[in-house]
Amino acid sequence: MTQAVAEELPRPPDGDWLGSPHLRLDRHGPFAHLVVDRPEARNALSPAMYFGVRYAVRCVDADPGIAGLLITGTGDVFIPGGDLGKNAGDNWLQLGGVPGAIDVVPFDVLRQSVKPVVCAVNGICQGGGLMIALCSDVAVVSERATFRVPELLRGISDTYFAQVLARLVGPVRTRDLMMTGRTLTAQEALDWGLVSRVVPHADLMDAATEVLAECCRTAPLARRDVKRVLDQYVGLHDRIAMFDSLQRPESREGFSAFIERRSPEWVPDDLRRGGRA
Repeated sequence: MTQAVAEELPRPPDGDWLGSPHLRLDRHGPFAHLVVDRPEARNALSPAMYFGVRYAVRCVDADPGIAGLLITGTGDVFIPGGDLGKNAGDNWLQLGGVPGAIDVVPFDVLRQSVKPVVCAVNGICQGGGLMIALCSDVAVVSERATFRVPELLRGISDTYFAQVLARLVGPVRTRDLMMTGRTLTAQEALDWGLVSRVVPHADLMDAATEVLAECCRTAPLARRDVKRVLDQYVGLHDRIAMFDSLQRPESREGFSAFIERRSPEWVPDDLRRGGRA
């Protein structure tokens, strides 16, 4: 079997292969670039892709030849969150449905990473993609990027967002983001304190690479101490509530409505609209 054919078959991560044809780990001098490249699904992450992000962080941490990790997407999308349609074709990871995906998400691994992780947010950033950006060390954001937390529109009790956002932007703005599902521009996200750096789109990769280089010039052990304090400040979330919400008919209806491009049944008749919320 040729290498090209082998990499088309669903299989777990191994070396720089991240377990999905929709993820790449490219090496650029002292840095690794994790590229989400699934344009046909707007870079939506399958469970195997979520695990691939997690694996990439650990792979970089264990490789003495890599100083840091840069995460970005292709086209006009960074990461829009999880794949509700489940059609990625990389289903080596059999989890029995969406709830199992909680166990493979990379958020805590990003918060605890040994090597610096910088996100170059090139476009649409929402759901799990936004959490990846928030849990990285620094997110450098294109002026074209937008941000959104649509989980309540899908019937998901995302207690991770409720915990992290309240710490970062306060409870008032957290309620606004989560209860309405509104979209923030890059400038609004900067003004709110959701991100710290917005740059012209054409300068994004250069700016993100320079930020990663700056992070890598700091002392590793001292950097770990700072990360530990920040991790403790962000705190833990209610995993049980989030898991339970994914077992309910409400979340199944939310997923179905998204796939079918309609309003969920819980939306009052007078407030329903065509297409996805």
